[in-house]
Formats: sequence, structure tokens, C-alpha cells
Amino acid sequence: MIERSLPTWFDDAKFGIFVHWTAAAIPAFAPQNVGHDWFRSMGTSPYVEWYQNSLSIEGSPVHQFHQEHYGDQPYDVFVQQFLDGIPAVDFDAWAELFAQAGAQYVVFVTKHHDGVALWPSAHRNPFKQRWQSDRDVVGELAAATRKRGMRFGTYYSGGLDWTFGGLPMHDLAGMIKAIPQSPEYLEYANAHWHELVERYEPCVMWNDIGYPQAADLEGLFTDYFERVPDGVVNNRFDFMQQTSGAVHTDFITPEYSTDADPSGRKWESTRGLGSSFGYNRDEPDDSYLSVDELVRMVVDVAARGGNVLLNIGPCGDGTIPLVQAERVLGLGWWLRTNGEAIYGTRPWHVTDATTPDGLDVRFTHRDGTVYATVLGTPATTVVLPELEPEDGATVELLGQSGSLTWRPAPDGNGIGVELPTRPPTGPAVTFKVGQPLR
Repeated sequence: MIERSLPTWFDDAKFGIFVHWTAAAIPAFAPQNVGHDWFRSMGTSPYVEWYQNSLSIEGSPVHQFHQEHYGDQPYDVFVQQFLDGIPAVDFDAWAELFAQAGAQYVVFVTKHHDGVALWPSAHRNPFKQRWQSDRDVVGELAAATRKRGMRFGTYYSGGLDWTFGGLPMHDLAGMIKAIPQSPEYLEYANAHWHELVERYEPCVMWNDIGYPQAADLEGLFTDYFERVPDGVVNNRFDFMQQTSGAVHTDFITPEYSTDADPSGRKWESTRGLGSSFGYNRDEPDDSYLSVDELVRMVVDVAARGGNVLLNIGPCGDGTIPLVQAERVLGLGWWLRTNGEAIYGTRPWHVTDATTPDGLDVRFTHRDGTVYATVLGTPATTVVLPELEPEDGATVELLGQSGSLTWRPAPDGNGIGVELPTRPPTGPAVTFKVGQPLR
């Protein structure tokens, strides 16, 4: 098995943007408030990008919606409408938004389960006449992303491609059976992955659902690492084998969960801003994570050694909905001031605590400096538990100049810090505690 250390950049990054943009963003519908335990009944999937499968399940909410609005129109019509609109999209604007959000890397869905490729591949779909973009969406977004100092990775649905069959999938067992196992599909998927690596040199190989059982994954990864020595591979080529350690992986990928891997391996929590990765036209604004929730999620995950891969779902015409943009811009504004406590840090020996007045605190550290991020708005006197700096240590509030007055807490647990005024109401504030530390 491949033996290698996790590239430092990935552990440093902490925050990336995922992009799901598929033909399903044209109808842009999925049922809501169904939770994320829908694998047992896939007809109720909240994921818009699974529209084609949900449509194939008679009586499902998507099937009913489609009959009402589109009658017997096949999904293929959406694909042609989607491809026809690609020439008008401003991918540079996407990259600018991602940079302003504070993302350190971007992972783009190059081909989802419907099989539509978003680059002009030399390996065309064998069953569909027009099933890929003539415009090099992958290449243009990669260039725009890197121009702004971010890294660029590629997602590819290696486990599902519905042009090779598998519909309908009713449950998790049906999904596993739908993974194509033919030599033709393995050759096709391998050719796509090699093409993506050779053309775009992605920082991440982010595969989804699985891969044909006959694949030589170690060989595929070796080829990738030769081309991109500091690249990383996720655990969704062969979830069981990679999670158990029998096949190489650089990180695990909990979805709509912030549970760290109990074995201590690197992890990346991924989710949409709302209940779907792809854009859902009917989703109300209040179902999206608020700026406060986004900030606190990033802080909490970083304190426990993970990354957040947060998804943007553009509309069918390639515009990014304002509700999504305003959320990630709010997160980016907070990171402009407090990113020092996130990027490049590692978990401290204490990851979390609570102030005497009930505010949660998360800890990170770097180069002898500890960052205590208070989730909420403290009063002018705040007790930071667990900290035991020695005399002469400095305490600062990120975003403000000058040192703050501090003294041991009355109960001996932590330190009390005096602020000149109460901070403005917001999601979190960060205290920087410098050397010397015990």
C-alpha cells in the first residue's frame, strides 16, 4: 500500500468551497425537510442533483413535480438546455466570490451521476450524442481559482453514471448494485480520471460513491502522485477498504456531519449551505446556514483538526444565488480578521471549554501561540478557561491593536481578560495568547 504523509497544505487549509452545478439545476426541485437519512428511501432525496434518479421512481415528490410542470419530457432536455447556457457564464466571478469567502481551495464537480462532463473530454460518452461541455469549464475555473491564490481540485462521480444504467435506485442496496462493473465503464472512468489529472493537475482527487471493483486503485493513485506530488485522495473510491486502511486514503469525508474520525485521521466535513448541494429554487432563505452558524462550524471543526468543504450550488444559468453569496461573504469577512486562528493551526491539547457565563470556547494553536475563540459576544470582562500563561504573556483581541489586561481567574481555572468596551454582537471573537505559556 502507498505510504506517505499528509501534505501540509491540506491540514493548513481548513476551509474550501465545493461546487455542484448540474443539469438538475434547470428544474431545481427536491423535497425539503426530509433529513439526511434518505438513503433508505431515495425517492425522498433532498439533493437536487439526484433529480434524475428521483424522477425515475414513480410517485416520488420529484416525479409528481415533473409530471405537473414538464409532463413526459425526458431529463435529456434539461441537459441540452444546461449545455446551451454554458457559453454565457462568468466563471471568473465564481472564483472571486470564493476568494472573498476566505476559501483556500475549491473542489469542482466535473461529472456528477448523470454523466455530463464539464470539460471537452477526448473520451466522449458512448451512449449520448451530446453529453459534455464544448467550453472547458474545468480549465477556466481552475485558472481563475489559481489566479487568486487558491488551490483547485476535481470531483468525479466514479461510482455512478446513469448513462451506463442503474435507474431507478430505491435505497442504499440499490445504489451499490448500480455501480457499473463492466470493463467498458472501468476503462471510461479511468480515462476520465487520468485526463483530469494530466490536464488540470488537481490538488484533490475527490471521487464519489465508489468505483468498479476490478480497478487498480493503488496504480491510479501512484500515477496521480507522480503528476501531483502534494495532491490528496479522499476515501470514496472504496469506502470500506479505504476506511479500514487496506487501500490508501489521505482523508475521510463525513457528509452533513462534523463528527471527526475516531482513529485520529485527517477529516473533511462536507455539506451544502442548505439541505441540498445542487440549487433548490423552492428552498427558503431561513433553511440556509446563517453566517453565525457558518463561522461557528468552521471554528469548531478547525479546533478538532478537520476541514470544512462548504458547497455552493449555482442556478441553472450559472449565476450564484444572493442568499448563498451573502452567507459565504459574511464568513469571509469574519475570516479576514480572525483567520489567523484558523488557517495553519492545529488542535490544542484542550479543544473546547465553556466560560462561566455559558459561552462556548474553541482552542487552536500555532508556533507557541494559543487562540481562544469565544462563540458569541462576551462582556467587557471575559474568563477564558484552561489557559495558564506565565507572567509576561500577552493577550490580544484579533482585529484590535494592543495588549489586554489579564489576571488569573478567581477560581483558578483560566484567566480573566479586561476589554476596553464590549465587542459588537457577532458570531465569535478570538483572543490570541502569546508566549510564555506553561
